[in-house]
Amino acid sequence: MKRFSILVVVAIIAALAIPAVSAQGITWTSGFQVQNLSATTAAITVTYYRQSDGLVQATVPDTIGGSSSKTYFPLTAVPDGFNGSVVVSSDQPVVAIANTLGNTTQYAASTESFSAGASTVQLPLIMRGNSGYYTWFNVQNVGTSDASVTVAYKRGSDGTDYTAPAVTVKPGAAFTFDQRDLTQLGSKFIGSAVVTSSQPIVATVMQVGETYQNMMGYNGFTGGSTKVSMPLIMANNSGYYTGFQVQNVGGSTANITIQYGTNILGSFTPSTETASLAPNESKTFIQAGGMWTEQYVGSATITSNQPVVAIVNQVKMTPPVLGTAYNGFNPDAATDKISAPLIMNANSGYYTGFQVMNVGTSSTTITISYGPNSGGSYAPAPETATIGPNNSYNSIQAANWGGNKYIGSATVTASGGGKVVMIVNQINPAIAGDQFMTYDGFNY
Repeated sequence: MKRFSILVVVAIIAALAIPAVSAQGITWTSGFQVQNLSATTAAITVTYYRQSDGLVQATVPDTIGGSSSKTYFPLTAVPDGFNGSVVVSSDQPVVAIANTLGNTTQYAASTESFSAGASTVQLPLIMRGNSGYYTWFNVQNVGTSDASVTVAYKRGSDGTDYTAPAVTVKPGAAFTFDQRDLTQLGSKFIGSAVVTSSQPIVATVMQVGETYQNMMGYNGFTGGSTKVSMPLIMANNSGYYTGFQVQNVGGSTANITIQYGTNILGSFTPSTETASLAPNESKTFIQAGGMWTEQYVGSATITSNQPVVAIVNQVKMTPPVLGTAYNGFNPDAATDKISAPLIMNANSGYYTGFQVMNVGTSSTTITISYGPNSGGSYAPAPETATIGPNNSYNSIQAANWGGNKYIGSATVTASGGGKVVMIVNQINPAIAGDQFMTYDGFNY
């Protein structure tokens, strides 16, 4: 019988700060949600690896019903103070997301699991002292022997490079790289990083705002593409706006063009933007100021003569300050089916909203089906929508379902072999702090 493994790389911590970032005075905790993509009950095994020595802390068997999902929070299988990584193995195809919280509700971010690693991982946005923002990231060794891991940093503005000494990471385990303590980057650093390893690795980045007290998480990229799709771009949207970071991961200068999709909420049409990036150079595009004086909610598409990667930060800087991030998509990897492991409404104040983007060349009709409700009896009706090429569809569960409680999952299917991608926002506006998280839907 074929078995599937996924990797939840963000540090899974219970009631203790990660040692590498404890200077920030933040206590971290995590949970994760696993979704079974098949109609058959999945027999899974969750293995927890300690970061300190790479040893297995716990191995937990479990089952997940067909087309259902299960939440692991709090992490009862490991003791308080656990700091490490997770591998989920299954006899059915599964995916997972990890939610990371800091100081209970002050900081929050969501990231996706991985199905495999690579010897090189690209991190488009790394910061130190950028208006109070610092990054840290975890690298997990998904190989079978010790990994020698090296990180090369590149400043976006002047191309200054710094390569940190190599570290050794045990199989299955993770290592935390904290830029706050990396004085070699100078008092202010805005740039990118390339992580290389003797074994396949994966990585997750957290952007932590110490001044504004919000957090945005994204996953490192194991490859680039000459086209990148970003389902949700905003300006002047009830205080929300976006900014995205593009990194050239090719061997020559990248000439990029950014085109914006149809505005869902107004008539403003953003102008096309262009830029040139040297190899491994990154550049920030912020949807505030300049031409962004009117409301815009839509999508964006990057085209390039070299492979590039991009992440999108969604922020709200007026109180309450909120922030979240997601990875841009390679449209060539898109399919006609997407899974979303966690969809919510009226869940102790939490609800979700998602944006589906058509990355194909012709219009497609999508159908959104919801899985079993683990939080109550409410059964959401399927949704349908028709989306033009490079445009998006938005659905907010609080607006559609009123006060009906729902905790479950969703599947998006596109008609006629269409190609779609998706992001899911999780938010609780009633809780103080940064309760705003985003993850990418899984194409399969």
